[in-house]
Amino acid sequence: MDEQDRKTALRMIPYGIYVMTAEAAGEGEAPAAATVNWVTQTSFAPPLVAIGVKTDSGVYAAAKNSGHFVLNVLGKGQQSAAFTFFKPAEMVDGKLSGEEISWAGNGAPILKSAAAAIECKVVEIVELGDHHTFIGEVTDVQIHSAPEGRPDEAILEMKELGEKVFYGG
Repeated sequence: MDEQDRKTALRMIPYGIYVMTAEAAGEGEAPAAATVNWVTQTSFAPPLVAIGVKTDSGVYAAAKNSGHFVLNVLGKGQQSAAFTFFKPAEMVDGKLSGEEISWAGNGAPILKSAAAAIECKVVEIVELGDHHTFIGEVTDVQIHSAPEGRPDEAILEMKELGEKVFYGG
């Protein structure tokens, strides 16, 4: 297989941009957060989502330990929030890496600026590859800004992060 062709073909898959959050993994630690983009709904009943999570990330450990997470759906124009959570989160003055938060019923932070928040319970982790797949059952949702038109057109997409920002391949 031609490696460049493989990268190009896999980068043709469109990606939304999300921030996955989870309660702190340990006493005195900040809640965990990371920008993620390998996300899809996998079931209607029960409502399930699948998320590819890098195994050495703080949010991986926090979600695995707590059994819960929130998928914060970023909307158009939220590139700054996406870039913020490319690095480990910090809790300062009640804000998570500068973002105002509230708390989900499952203990994970919700970004108040996100278009929507999807609260999940971890039901399985598929431990294959360099990213493991978290299967989460949706337990609650919050819509912070109702989309005009199609809901899938309201989200921030990978292509909106710049010409040189890719993931996958």
